[in-house]
Amino acid sequence: MKIATAAYDLTWLDSWAQYEDKLHCWVSEAAGQGAALLVFPEYGAMELSTLDGAEAAGDLERSIRAVSDRMEAAEALHQRLAQEHKVHILGASAPVLDGPGRPVNRAVLYTPEGAQDHQDKQIMTRFERETWDIVPGGPLKLFDTALGRIGILICYDSEFPLLGRALSEADLILVPSCTEALSGYWRVRIGAMARALENQCVTIMASLVGDNDWSEAVDMNTGAGGVFGPPDKGFPETGVLAQGQLNQPGWTYAEVDLSAISQVRADGHVLNRTHWDEQQPRVESVTISSLR
Repeated sequence: MKIATAAYDLTWLDSWAQYEDKLHCWVSEAAGQGAALLVFPEYGAMELSTLDGAEAAGDLERSIRAVSDRMEAAEALHQRLAQEHKVHILGASAPVLDGPGRPVNRAVLYTPEGAQDHQDKQIMTRFERETWDIVPGGPLKLFDTALGRIGILICYDSEFPLLGRALSEADLILVPSCTEALSGYWRVRIGAMARALENQCVTIMASLVGDNDWSEAVDMNTGAGGVFGPPDKGFPETGVLAQGQLNQPGWTYAEVDLSAISQVRADGHVLNRTHWDEQQPRVESVTISSLR
């Protein structure tokens, strides 16, 4: 199957119709190229805050609430596009107020059959916890879909191997990201590639790109789309199935064969996923050897 992962640039929106047109263009382009799964990045929904005007878009708390208030309509739009184009879509994540507490960072997965479910970010970055006051949401989920089993690790979550291990049954792990600097992009990319190595699966990274002087939250963004697998049998020797041009908006495409995942898990040159549990007794018996 073909996968499309986005390097997505935000737009100042003057109307809801403008947002509908933008999403329709992005989805129809990828579907027209034969993509079955489309992945949008972390915090790509922040452009919806511009519909409340410059003061709201430029204020952290007001922008959070402006986006959260429009997520029901955004979900309906994504679901309609998924059904119309017969594709699976991971929508761009958004801060969502789900109850009386603080907002969570939530991404929603849509199917062409009309089903949908969400994944909340598990571990907050310093900016999210110290400035935004975004909080961890619900548990990790494994989505059983017509495309295979899918897991989602939102940005920083991809940098934690135990979260990745919890999704070891996933064929595909989606990594929507939002990173300000080149170093942040590489942290997430290295995390995504490490999870592909450990789980012998395919990871798909989407990025927010471009600068937005109207926002304090997503004012500077560096990234690219990328699709990664284990550097082993049936995959490129680098582990890179596809990578987009840095900071260039648009789709990056990759062909993924799920049978290659099952084959490398059964008979790869190495068997990281199978041998994972052999670590535990080794790490429990670490000793200190003084050489002073």
